[in-house]
Amino acid sequence: MSLQSINPATGETLAVIEPWTSAQVETALAAAARAAPDWAATALAARCEALRRMARLLRARRDELARLITLEMGKLIGEARAEIDKCALACDYYAEQAPAFLADEIIASDAGRSFVAHEPLGTLLAVMPWNFPFWQVFRCAAPAIAAGNTILLKHAANVPQCAQAIESLWRESGLPEGVFRTLLITADQVPDVIADDRVRAVTLTGSEAAGRAVAACAGRHLKKTVLELGGSDPFIVLPDAELEAAVEVAVTSRFLNAGQSCIAAKRFIVVAAVADAFLERFKAAVTALRCGDPLDEATTLAPLARPDLRETLHRQVQASLAAGAVAVTGCAPHPGRGAFYLPSLLDRVGPGMPAWEEEMFGPVAAVIRVADEEEAVAVANASRFGLGGSVWTRDTARGERLARRIQSGAVFVNGLVKSDPRLPFGGIKASGYGRELSHHGLREFLNLKTVWIR
Repeated sequence: MSLQSINPATGETLAVIEPWTSAQVETALAAAARAAPDWAATALAARCEALRRMARLLRARRDELARLITLEMGKLIGEARAEIDKCALACDYYAEQAPAFLADEIIASDAGRSFVAHEPLGTLLAVMPWNFPFWQVFRCAAPAIAAGNTILLKHAANVPQCAQAIESLWRESGLPEGVFRTLLITADQVPDVIADDRVRAVTLTGSEAAGRAVAACAGRHLKKTVLELGGSDPFIVLPDAELEAAVEVAVTSRFLNAGQSCIAAKRFIVVAAVADAFLERFKAAVTALRCGDPLDEATTLAPLARPDLRETLHRQVQASLAAGAVAVTGCAPHPGRGAFYLPSLLDRVGPGMPAWEEEMFGPVAAVIRVADEEEAVAVANASRFGLGGSVWTRDTARGERLARRIQSGAVFVNGLVKSDPRLPFGGIKASGYGRELSHHGLREFLNLKTVWIR
């Protein structure tokens, strides 16, 4: 099956690329293996300087790269520019912080001197998704490259031009041959790459199904994995919440990137005392969103990345309505060309409905009414997912107490759930395991070597 780049706003085919042969994959694996020991031995200052050069390149080519993102997967052009900016920020962050993160950790023991050294594992396979086609890669690559690892990227099949552009940028930033390579392969070629002895670990951002398959394959070969999978983040609105602020962030969190984000708010759990007032404001903001050309700065809602994603989303909406949910607005595909779905709002969502049980990866918000904060926490945790969540209340101490009770990798009180290079990012339960970003993410793919000296 070929790798096809198709503009989701128009249906136009932009590029068709044939998957690599076994011989081409072998060439890339061999190059990464050759580069690994030399890159690990390269002075940390030189590795950090490559990250700084990359940050400068990203900023210099921001508009060009943002346009590529928008054409290939449909993101609003302003959001695409912000994605490139965030990649540059991550490169600068690890260029600055890597020396401290990688320094030997001195630990007192019965030795004359004992410490933990942080050494790279070698070559990592990064299996990355299409929804943030640059950021997801750089979130993994910046710390891994700073740490002295080499990377093989298997990107999503619908963003091959982004994958090629990222490799070109790393080459231009001065990385030696083989330190970062894009593998233009299909999903059924991934197990052979994981099995190869030259690949030491795997990181994946993607669906539950992809995570299970990659983890099972890596487990058979005793290889470290980090999985960042789906999410159905709770957005808890308590009676004392500042509703205008909550609604403003609710719209951003749910409809950014056309709702195609694992850490988007998806389940809006609202205490009954303020449910009608919240819903009235939320509906007004949602109905103001407009589908259109994502290259047009005036457009406020982008298309989904592929038509099949829109079909899946609509089936989930229809099944939820059939089970008793109430359509407040939208809840149908947008007429005309492109993979657009109307900005949508479901009310009275309950157990057993797809909007309650499943991740809805698109511009559909599900409102769940609860009696009080105790029920809100119970509903928030009644999910197989555990990626992020947020709590809205004027009482920050109360918000913190609830945040500690929510089963997820991150909880934000009165704020938008987001990834930040300074903070660890990842989930629990069906949202995966391991962490990216901060020093925690950098150390996921290191050998923490104990050295004991008499």
